[in-house]
Amino acid sequence: MKEQIKTLARDYAADLIANRRHLHANPELSFNEFKTAQFVAEQLKAIGLTPQEGVANTGLVALIEGRAGRSSESRVVGLRADMDALPIHEANDVPYKSTVEGVMHACGHDVHTSSLLGTARILQQLRDQFEGTVKLVFQPAEEKAPGGASLMIKDGVLENPAPASMLGQHVAPNVPVGKIGFREGMYMASTDELYLTVIGKGGHGAMPDQLIDPVLIASHIIVALQQIISRNRKPANPSVLSFGRFIADGVTNVIPNEVKIEGTFRCMDEEWREDGLRRMKKMAEGMAEAMGAVCEFTVVRGYPFLKNHPELTRRMRSAATEYMGAENVVNLDLWMAGEDFAFYSQVVDSCFYRLGTRNEERGIISGVHTPTFDIDESALEIGAGLMSWLALEELRVKN
Repeated sequence: MKEQIKTLARDYAADLIANRRHLHANPELSFNEFKTAQFVAEQLKAIGLTPQEGVANTGLVALIEGRAGRSSESRVVGLRADMDALPIHEANDVPYKSTVEGVMHACGHDVHTSSLLGTARILQQLRDQFEGTVKLVFQPAEEKAPGGASLMIKDGVLENPAPASMLGQHVAPNVPVGKIGFREGMYMASTDELYLTVIGKGGHGAMPDQLIDPVLIASHIIVALQQIISRNRKPANPSVLSFGRFIADGVTNVIPNEVKIEGTFRCMDEEWREDGLRRMKKMAEGMAEAMGAVCEFTVVRGYPFLKNHPELTRRMRSAATEYMGAENVVNLDLWMAGEDFAFYSQVVDSCFYRLGTRNEERGIISGVHTPTFDIDESALEIGAGLMSWLALEELRVKN
């Protein structure tokens, strides 16, 4: 079976590249993946599948039923690809450059989608040779809260039939093409956005005694909030608090009435996440009040932390080693970025692994979310074939 999969992935490589280039040239932002969804639906119907369209508005779900016999112990495995692009102007000079001004597939979702379409084609051709069901999940809006994954779960993507496990694949521009990365347990962080408005009393900078200086108060708050990370968090619990926006719209001799601050809080423990947010709000509001000001503290909830189920991930790593060779399977470090695949991982056993796409000899080295991001397209054949193999290996596990 493994060699059959590799042969089919190789046979379909040109189509994988063509599909990826079509998607790359025609990107769509989160919650607006209408043409992308139509393209995916057409591809699935062309191989004999009947996709359920309109899940979470622009998402799709399709089932591949194995025909080698079924039993009460037959498993269901879910495979997920995200489809949305980013509001970035592409700087690459390539034939498949984005044709949409200010929109680009800069996080590899074109790769994920075309790869899963290839996996669907491989498994559909091999369906007479395996038992169980593969659930294909083409998901919108990974890049924008509340996250397409959460909406698809609300629409029942983990039901009827319920997958015993979910697999997700993501490009890794820091990993050489031809290699695959895994990590058990905690992998990616929860992501919450923080918006603070410190309201004081502005006026002339030469008369600070007549003012309630929100610039000074906001500065104290920013520094003090880091104490929560360094003194209230368990040292072994990864956590990041960063502020990237501080707007004090005064001039050299005019102190403004208010200051706006924006930042992000990330961690890998849901209990600490709640405790940390509570402590930050209490400290910011209390410090502002003690200095005569008011602090409005708003949290926009993002994604939970992503955890890779240890036993499942070990199985997938072993299967990947068999498919790729031990020298091509690498360990991943913790990553404090966010990913809405985490919603699946909070509900069902999940494994989110990385597909190497870097090629230094060809200058393909840019990171995700940059205007020069691209991939070595030989990764597509690997991605489609490997996910097919992992799915079939997981279907062999007894319930």
